[in-house]
Amino acid sequence: MSPFFTGLGSGLALIIAIGAQNAFVLRQGIRREYLLPVLAVCILSDAVLILLGTAGIGKLAETAPLALDAIRWAGAAFLLAYAVLSFKRALRPAALEATGGGRGTLAAAILTCLSLTWLNPHVYLDTVVLLGSLASSHGPDGRWVFAAGAVAASTLWFSALGFGARLLAPVFARPSAWRILDVAIGVFMVVLALSLVVSSP
Repeated sequence: MSPFFTGLGSGLALIIAIGAQNAFVLRQGIRREYLLPVLAVCILSDAVLILLGTAGIGKLAETAPLALDAIRWAGAAFLLAYAVLSFKRALRPAALEATGGGRGTLAAAILTCLSLTWLNPHVYLDTVVLLGSLASSHGPDGRWVFAAGAVAASTLWFSALGFGARLLAPVFARPSAWRILDVAIGVFMVVLALSLVVSSP
C-alpha cells in the first residue's frame, strides 16, 4: 500500500477517537460559532505535530519523561476547568437560535482550542510519537508521503466533524438538548482528566 494511504488510514484511526478537541469542534459546529478559525487551529496544529514527529522529534519526546509529565498534569488541570465550565453552561442552557447571549469571543474560542490541543499529552503521543514512528518505517522519502496522508486525514476528519455538526442544529434549537450535551462533555472531560492523573507514574 502507498505510504500516503497508509498515513491516511493511520491518521484517521487515531484522530477519529473522541477526545476533548473533537468534543469542542462538535460544539462549535453545532453553534456555528467561529467554526472556520477553530478548524484552522486544529488542522494546522495537527500538521505541525505530525511533521515534527516525522522529522524525528518523537524519539526526543520519549527521552524526556519529565516534560511529558508536566504536560500531563497541566492537561488534567485544564480539562477539569473546562468540565466546570460545561457544567455551569448546563445550568443555564441557551437555544441555538438565540442571538447574542452566551456567544463567546473569537479570542476565547481560539485559546480554548489551542489549550485543548497543545495541553493534551495524548495528542503528542498519537501524532508526534506514534505517527512519527510509523512514518520512519517508510524510509527517508516515503515517510514524508506518509506524513502527507496523515495530515490529509486530519483535514478530512475535522472538516467533516465541524461542518457535519450543522446537521444537528434543529435538535439543538432546544435548551434541553444543550443541557444534555454540556453535561455529557463535562463528564467526559472529568473522565479524561482522571485518566491522565491515573496514568501519571
